[in-house]
Amino acid sequence: MKDRLTELGFVAGWRLVRMLPLPAARALFNAAADRAYQKNGPGTQRLRRNLQQVNPDIPEDAVRAGLRSYARYWLEAFRLPSQSKQSFLDGFGISPEHYDWLRKAAADGGGAVLALPHTGNWDAAAAWVVSNGWPMVTVAERLKPEGVYRQFMAYREKLGMEVVPLTGGPRAPLDVLAERIGQGWLVCLLGDRDLSRNGVDVTFFGGRTRMPAGPAILAIRTGAPLFAVDLSFTPTQTYAVLRRITPPTAGALDERVKATTQLLADAFAEGIAEHPQDWHMLQKLWL
Repeated sequence: MKDRLTELGFVAGWRLVRMLPLPAARALFNAAADRAYQKNGPGTQRLRRNLQQVNPDIPEDAVRAGLRSYARYWLEAFRLPSQSKQSFLDGFGISPEHYDWLRKAAADGGGAVLALPHTGNWDAAAAWVVSNGWPMVTVAERLKPEGVYRQFMAYREKLGMEVVPLTGGPRAPLDVLAERIGQGWLVCLLGDRDLSRNGVDVTFFGGRTRMPAGPAILAIRTGAPLFAVDLSFTPTQTYAVLRRITPPTAGALDERVKATTQLLADAFAEGIAEHPQDWHMLQKLWL
């Protein structure tokens, strides 16, 4: 019964939130974020501890701002399926130089690996990529209940991306992704939290955590360019900054994967430190 109610809640979100005028929807989601801040539940407490790891002197206002930023992600996610291609393009910002990096990767047919932390709106970024005519594939965690997982698969596929299940698919995800890179696709992977418990140990904001090895393995295995993508919110857009990562070419494969993943962690930290309120990490991260 609980799983069914959760599934119905997501259905209502996708159907009803997009019907509300944007100012009313924004006020509703901000109010929900403020209530979560006042209740100070486990998610809010975890966000506070994570932000204090980023900056021990971070002001308390950043926690409230972080919850509002997370609410904005969900508001935009529920409304994305009803928006036009032009809306996707207009709602996203990137420098001309970084745009050219992606355009070249797609045009040359060599593809690219884009690794992202949980910042800003990664679904809006994906919608922008495919609206430029660039084929894109990502991996989806198999959520519970199954109905919610299927909704997220359908939602992201409707935005134009291919979605490969992290577990339970007919082929290993890394094999599918490597094949797509060979076809000139952009591979987008969330990379700041390990879901397999078999990730790579890295130092991140002075503490030890694990991050997934997939982005590093793909880049080393295929030779495709690797970018850490930093997303943040402006008043009207999701804005992207790309940081190019160069994997080492010498040493054993496991050592190169570890070193590359640490480079990604350092790049993630650089972006998160610039706008910590847009890092939506309400789960335990550090070991």
